[in-house]
Amino acid sequence: MPTHTPSRRAFLLATGAAPLSASLAAQRLLGLNGPGDMEAFGRLIGLRFSEQETAQAERNLTDLRRDYDALRERGPTFEMAPSTAFDPFPPDSVRPAATARTAIEIPRDATMPASDVDLAFLSVLELASLLRQRKVSSRRLTELSLARLKRFDPELLCVITLLEDEALARADAMDEELMAGKDRGPLHGIPYGAKDLFAWPGAPTTFGAKPYEAQRWDVEAACLSKLKEAGAVLCAKLSLGALAMGDLWHGGRTRNPYNPEQGSSGSSAGSASAVAAGLVPFAIGSETLGSIISPCRRCGVGGLRPTFGAVSRYGAMPLSWTMDKIGPIARSATCQGIVLDAIRGADGKDPSARDTAFTWTRGASLEGLRVGVLKVPGWPRSDDDRRFLSWLQDRTGAPREVDLPDAPYGAMLLMLHAEAAAAFDELTRSGKDDQLPGQRAGDWPNAFRSARTIPAVEYIQASRARMQLLGAMREALRGLDVLVSPTHGGPTLTATNLSGHPTLALPIGRGARDGDGGRPTLIALSGQLDGEGPLLEVAEAWQRETSWHRTRPALTNR
Repeated sequence: MPTHTPSRRAFLLATGAAPLSASLAAQRLLGLNGPGDMEAFGRLIGLRFSEQETAQAERNLTDLRRDYDALRERGPTFEMAPSTAFDPFPPDSVRPAATARTAIEIPRDATMPASDVDLAFLSVLELASLLRQRKVSSRRLTELSLARLKRFDPELLCVITLLEDEALARADAMDEELMAGKDRGPLHGIPYGAKDLFAWPGAPTTFGAKPYEAQRWDVEAACLSKLKEAGAVLCAKLSLGALAMGDLWHGGRTRNPYNPEQGSSGSSAGSASAVAAGLVPFAIGSETLGSIISPCRRCGVGGLRPTFGAVSRYGAMPLSWTMDKIGPIARSATCQGIVLDAIRGADGKDPSARDTAFTWTRGASLEGLRVGVLKVPGWPRSDDDRRFLSWLQDRTGAPREVDLPDAPYGAMLLMLHAEAAAAFDELTRSGKDDQLPGQRAGDWPNAFRSARTIPAVEYIQASRARMQLLGAMREALRGLDVLVSPTHGGPTLTATNLSGHPTLALPIGRGARDGDGGRPTLIALSGQLDGEGPLLEVAEAWQRETSWHRTRPALTNR
């Protein structure tokens, strides 16, 4: 007899995209729910079951499928987190005490630049100084950002939704407050952009993906709400690769402003591109496994991925409830610190978010800072890397070489895959995943489908291995304030994302390869849990003596 391949509709019926009765009927039609299922499952997970054992499991498999259907009938709302929350601190940790907001002195001596282009590339504190001297208004800054977003988006494809009317009204309100003597702090009246996986009332939240192009998620994402309270002005929802992978979204591929022939990497693609191009002073991105650090590296701009749990993810698209993190992308470390300070802390909605210790002292001496350098074969490779390491050694003493724990990092990432498949369960079962731009083996549709085969037992085993990693990372970083490593992939990116440790991407030189377009090169600074302060202090000290963070792409320096 010829073999019969079931249609996609029959497959979806069999796997629960239909009511219970239809699902069970399809299972019988396809010959599922028999001893062969258990035998095939055993082969998948590397176990062999006897005929008696596979026959014995048949009824249990039927019951399990009924349970799956019952859960799907009462599916949770999209923003609902699991009942368990990841904690990056090992159980016996001494947790640093939470701290209040950092007092930031706003200078009063910034000079008004000669051109709008120069104004567009100023830092948050420079803009804050001009606002308080009444040399510029929030409306003027907002109009400038909106104009540049509109002017350069056709070449960069970094904007999904421009919030022009809302932003201008907000800017006027912030100007009125300053005139009346109400000062919300350094972000008061400063325009910015946010990755379009954060919900915002009245605007679509597309996740960069065609199936969600018209989605209205009518809540204020916690981090954007805190920025609103701090006086910042949201100008645009910026692009991300579809469902936070890569830089290809439903409107095209976001571009690197130093070389528009290249993409901007992912998935905080639009945030990195817009900040590097001087379209907004800062932007909000998110990272699960490289989505802040990677686009910052590609676009030659700084970014800070904070400690897991430092920032609430309420109102943000979930990809992995145990790995997702939210942080700022900005040209200077000072800007990054100001923004992180504004958005950090518990909100009672994200079960993993907590009030944090943030010990950041602007202008602090680096003397006595304990530094480690990751042992990576063949690294440092470039003169830029060696120059930075020499500079740091002159100020802190000889660094300690550090080996990261020997751990099954790739295997632990099955937690990410299982959680992502759960977050987008409905997308897979509806068949609308075929609207996503990537349809290769490594893209989301296949990853979501494949992840459905991960047994709950193995997910928990990965979680237990991850608990071991938390203790091992604590030992590897014991006695250190800063760990220096390359930004390109490697074990640090995976290890620190799994363990929840913070990482800052710092511009340190100029790319010399063809196609770099003068783009700055970057290095990574990682720290202790809640240890963003020393990272910022190193970056600020470097930026007081260098100007790589002020580099401008030729494309948008006009």
